Amino acid sequence: MQIATWNVNSIRTRIDQVLIWLKEVDPDLLCLQETKVDDPIFPLERFKSHGYHVSIHGQKSYNGVALISRHELNDIRLGFIGELPLDQEANDLGEQKRVISALVDNIRVVNLYVPNGSSLVSEKYSYKLKWLQCLERYLAAQAKRKEPLCLVGDFNIALEDRDIHNPKKLTGGIMASIPEREMLQKALGSLQDVFRVFEQESGHWSWWDYRSGAWNRDSGWRIDHIYLCDELLKRAKSCEIHKNQRGNIQPSDHAPVVVDINWTEEESPEEDEDNIF
Repeated sequence: MQIATWNVNSIRTRIDQVLIWLKEVDPDLLCLQETKVDDPIFPLERFKSHGYHVSIHGQKSYNGVALISRHELNDIRLGFIGELPLDQEANDLGEQKRVISALVDNIRVVNLYVPNGSSLVSEKYSYKLKWLQCLERYLAAQAKRKEPLCLVGDFNIALEDRDIHNPKKLTGGIMASIPEREMLQKALGSLQDVFRVFEQESGHWSWWDYRSGAWNRDSGWRIDHIYLCDELLKRAKSCEIHKNQRGNIQPSDHAPVVVDINWTEEESPEEDEDNIF
């Protein structure tokens, strides 16, 4: 099974690029972030006409997440409130559409668009830290259901210095501050960054700022991640960043990331003799 994540920075602007990429790569599931469109005008039919199941959770002009799947989407949960129904802060944070999850062939896939934070002195940074604290509670609640978990998205955090093109200058600032890194790591618990299973070196980026010629200078960050539970991690075959998509005309500032997992729809946690749960 191939699961992909891509911050498309407006699905209506990039819809043709996304459909071309889907035809070329044909992942089982594409998780989109920053769709920037209210649900009633999301281009559903463009995907459905190609045989995809679609679930969306969006808002006008900002944020927004979506699942584009070759397989049926089951038990769809929107926002933090999908796991934390009695958590008032989770409900409040849900005003920004940043979280969607579903079961896809017995795998729970959680798709996130983590707040950027703007700057360390911004109210948006305080919001980001509050959001990450809620993410910890969300993932702890999800874990109680004992489903194989794949967590994907635009995390807007470089967890390590090797995930930044100029760590000497940028470490400690927004997207690379100690509180952000520590809170995300705590929220992840035992989930593992599958990309680092296959590639240990720096120099692999998923995001290049539109400003300052970052793409031409290859001055990027790796902030689009895929995390797997142990059960799925041991079945992972590859994890790749499709950097070439950033070179499109009028591209998103992010590139897709794709994980390939040795998993078939007949499998379930109960049927796997090596199941860790």
